[in-house]
Amino acid sequence: MIERIVKLPKAAASTLDAPDSTAREAWHLLGIMSEFVEATDRLGNIAPAVSIFGSARTARDHRYFELAERLARLLSDAGFSVISGGGPGIMEACNKGAHEGRSPSVGLNIELPREQFGNTYQDISLAFRHFFARKVTFMRFSIAYVVLPGGFGTLDELSEALTLMQTGKIRRMPIILVGAAFWGGLLHWISDRLVSEGMINPDDLSLMQVIDEPQKVVDAIFHHYEKRQFAPSMAERDTLLNL
Repeated sequence: MIERIVKLPKAAASTLDAPDSTAREAWHLLGIMSEFVEATDRLGNIAPAVSIFGSARTARDHRYFELAERLARLLSDAGFSVISGGGPGIMEACNKGAHEGRSPSVGLNIELPREQFGNTYQDISLAFRHFFARKVTFMRFSIAYVVLPGGFGTLDELSEALTLMQTGKIRRMPIILVGAAFWGGLLHWISDRLVSEGMINPDDLSLMQVIDEPQKVVDAIFHHYEKRQFAPSMAERDTLLNL
């Protein structure tokens, strides 16, 4: 009797040789949970905190770098912890300015194949592998977003915050764009296309404001909270748990 030798396709053979994918995913979920636990533990006492976003590619001698450093120093001296992405460019400028001020300088670093490396001006430094866990951390611990010129990552953070406020998933907080010349084209397109074609409501434009002067940015944040406390209410805390 001749035995038939059956050869499995390469894809099927690799599946049989691979570790149990369900177990791997379970361990991966625990890793995600650990990022949230560490963030909650280490950032529980930094309030009130302001997150600043901007390009990782901004050179140290660029006017945007100097602007971000000055703004972060003013915020820090005014009593706000400053949170950045922890990397180079405008993130480094923000951490540097805050580090030289009187309030904590916080960096939420992300592991990337290229470009991102931690700057040396972080009083509190967290490392994330997952973008979404990092985004939630920015939201949970910030009472304002300040957005300087940047690329796709900066636009992603800006649109995320706008979407969550528009849909009521987070409370209203200041979203301040710094650099009227830089943001003008985008704002015109939003008004000309999104509003005029009914993609968003005209009132949604009020979710953002443009301010160029660092001290006026600080003043605008204080003005927003004149009639309410920085800390979220219990209802707002419950909403944040469902991000």
